[in-house]
Amino acid sequence: MTTPDATEPQAEAVRDERSKRKAALIRAAIYIAGTHFFAFFVMLLFFLGSHRH
Repeated sequence: MTTPDATEPQAEAVRDERSKRKAALIRAAIYIAGTHFFAFFVMLLFFLGSHRH
């Protein structure tokens, strides 16, 4: 008879934690890039508006 391995749930928990961390980093990178793109667009509108004489 084999006994269940006690490290199996821990290894799965570590993998799950790493995948959650990776997903959070990807989501943060997307939010940061989107915010910078929006700021660039607003600055472009102000630049084009100030040169329209």
